[in-house]
Amino acid sequence: MARLFWFILGAVVAVVAIFIAGYGFIVRGGVQMAVDAQPLPLEEKVADLAITASMHGADQQANPLKLTDDNLNAGVQVYNSHCAGCHGVPGKQSGVVKRIAPSPPQLFEHDQMVTDDPEGATYWVVTNGIRLSGMPQFKDSLTDDERWQVTMLLSHADKIPPAISDLLGKR
Repeated sequence: MARLFWFILGAVVAVVAIFIAGYGFIVRGGVQMAVDAQPLPLEEKVADLAITASMHGADQQANPLKLTDDNLNAGVQVYNSHCAGCHGVPGKQSGVVKRIAPSPPQLFEHDQMVTDDPEGATYWVVTNGIRLSGMPQFKDSLTDDERWQVTMLLSHADKIPPAISDLLGKR
């Protein structure tokens, strides 16, 4: 019984010590909040895990709209109005990319496209946004169809027809 008491006491002391050390690290400036500061070790991994867990299986949701030029064109209109300012257009990086942390992905750059992501995951991000990232939610300002249309555009960003691609960045 005495061993259990000392074990529990040791565990409590360890948890309190970790909490106090973490608090001290934060209040002494250990977590840099400047936009150009490097992320802490594991910060991006923890954020990715939290986003994935928040989706609650939304990545399994299929786009109810058919892949048509009309839907892609409507997606371009939504993208130009609501997304291009942060996420850029083909061949032109957004002007805010270095002023926001984390930097918004340039969704028409091949290494940053979301063409591999399930459409349901992209739709979830467009709908709900991402806390502490600068990504706003659009569930109250865009219709379901508009959110699916921009999702469709982003999911096919690497193979959209030139006539539609040429409209990106034009209002």
